[in-house]
Amino acid sequence: MNKKKTFLLVICIILAMTFAFLGGNVFSKYLSEITGTGTAEIANWVFKVNGKEDAVQNINLLSTYHNETLINNKIAPGTSGSFNIVVDATGSEVGVEYAIHFLNESEKPENLIFIYDNEEYFTIQDLEKDLTGIINANDEEKTRTITIYWEWQYETGNNENEINQNDQIDTNNAKQLENYTFDINVKGIQVMPQ
Repeated sequence: MNKKKTFLLVICIILAMTFAFLGGNVFSKYLSEITGTGTAEIANWVFKVNGKEDAVQNINLLSTYHNETLINNKIAPGTSGSFNIVVDATGSEVGVEYAIHFLNESEKPENLIFIYDNEEYFTIQDLEKDLTGIINANDEEKTRTITIYWEWQYETGNNENEINQNDQIDTNNAKQLENYTFDINVKGIQVMPQ
C-alpha cells in the first residue's frame, strides 16, 4: 500500500505540474516594456526697452524738448516735447505682457501735463495706468513704440483769475525747482500660453 500511495502521489505531482504548465500558458499575457527619453526645447525669452535689458532708465525732459528758443536749454512755460519708450520682444518665443511704471519723480512743475493717445494726464502716476499692453508670441511685429508728449503751457486757465493764479504757480516753480527728472521701469511678464 505504501507503494500504491507513493505511485499515486507521483502521478498527482506529474498531473499537477502538467496542468500548471498548460494553465500558465493559457492564462499568460503579453508583456513588453519600451523605454525612451523625453526632450523639450525651452522657448527663448527676450525683452528689451529702448534697446537695453536694464530694468530702470532715467528720462530728463531737457533732452526731449521741441522748442529751439530756450535759453540755456531749460524748460519753462510755453515749452513742450516728447520721448519714446520702445518695448521690444523680438526673438522671444512666448508672449510678453508689459507695464510701464515711473519711479523717483522729483521737482515736477505743477502745470506741466503729459499727453498720450490724445488724452491729457496731470500726474505721471495717472499716465502709467494706461501704459500696459501685450505682445503676443505669434505677432509679426514684436516692438511697441510708446510716444509720450509733455507740455508746459504758457498760460493755464479758463479765465483771467485762473490764468493769474497759474502764472504765480509757474513763477514759484521757476524759483524753487531746478531739475525735473523721473525713472522709467518697464516690467515684462510671460503671457500664460493657452
